[in-house]
Amino acid sequence: MKFSEQLQWRGFVNQTTLKDITILDKQKFTVYIGVDPSADSMTIGNLAAAMMVRHFIEAGHKAILLIGGATGMIGDPDGKDEERNLQSLDQIAKNKVGIVQQYRQIFAGMDFEIVDNYDWFKEINFLDFLRSTGKHFSMTQLLQRDFIQSRIGKGGKGISYAEFSYSLIQGYDFLHLFRKKGVTMQLCGADQWGNCISGVELIRKLEGKEAHIYSCPLVMNKTTGKKFGKSEGSAVWLGAERTPVFDFYQFWLNVDDAGVEEYLKFYSLLAKEEIEKVLDEFSKNPAGRAAQKALAYEVTKIVHGRQEADKAVSATEQLFGVEVGNAAPSFDLPNGEYEIIDVLIKSGLADSKASARRLFEQGGVKINRQKVITPKVQIKKGDLLQVGKRSFIKVA
Repeated sequence: MKFSEQLQWRGFVNQTTLKDITILDKQKFTVYIGVDPSADSMTIGNLAAAMMVRHFIEAGHKAILLIGGATGMIGDPDGKDEERNLQSLDQIAKNKVGIVQQYRQIFAGMDFEIVDNYDWFKEINFLDFLRSTGKHFSMTQLLQRDFIQSRIGKGGKGISYAEFSYSLIQGYDFLHLFRKKGVTMQLCGADQWGNCISGVELIRKLEGKEAHIYSCPLVMNKTTGKKFGKSEGSAVWLGAERTPVFDFYQFWLNVDDAGVEEYLKFYSLLAKEEIEKVLDEFSKNPAGRAAQKALAYEVTKIVHGRQEADKAVSATEQLFGVEVGNAAPSFDLPNGEYEIIDVLIKSGLADSKASARRLFEQGGVKINRQKVITPKVQIKKGDLLQVGKRSFIKVA
């Protein structure tokens, strides 16, 4: 499979300035992607873009990973409806260390370079920056960007000059890396398109050269329609101090059936044939959750290493093995659509409509370890119903 075909098959195709992505099969680019140290860990949202970068490296493109020591001092306003709180320099330094460690784990054994934009911005004089960079940005164009409009329009909470200038700083990063490292393409998530355009325009105006952007789409939860990566309202972190490895593994083990194929393509390194084999097994026996198990193991292995992934599998088997195994009680129910409240009562998992409704409304009901979020559900033979952490029953 050609690289451009692989990107399409995995779903890593969104907006790009390339006229035809098949050029990626013939021409090797030096690409970069950036992340700000807004926390001491990245999230699985950052991981999606990082996985795309891995595929670029494997296809022979050179990758530079930028840690935004300078931009992190300001904060990206894109996607935020109010001003960020500034972090201390000590906290930013601590955050940078955490992100670098995660990058080294995710890209272990691969050829890449890590840079910090603070290393060049600390030498730049403010007046020089205004003359060399600010002079080439149109206020009209900047004000037209969606995230600026949302902050200064009716009902917006305003934006400081510092955050307004963020796009200029990121644009200069691209220019600097173009000049010093030969970077001609920025990789990013879909939500960073506006900021990335700044660098493309700056290179065109100051160098008279062409540069490109390649973005991957935001991953959405097909069941809820919300941005993927939120667990009980909180982000899923790559750092074990924020999201313990066991909880990280469980998050992937519990992803929705509707989206698991997409998540496997995005977040695992399994080949097409391997994924198709897993999905075939999953389609024959959804209750066995072969796709979720493969996904959980592969992602945990990438982020935390094989040893930690093996521990998570073992801990899960020890915790759930008896309840989920043949010893789990069962009850008869024909395949079909049911009110979850009625099912809880018929199965004995709830003793009244009031308690069943309370369990459902509090998010305590799962089918095949996937939280039930709608009153009506499809149930089939072999499904595993769960209430709380240790109450299980199988549909026979």
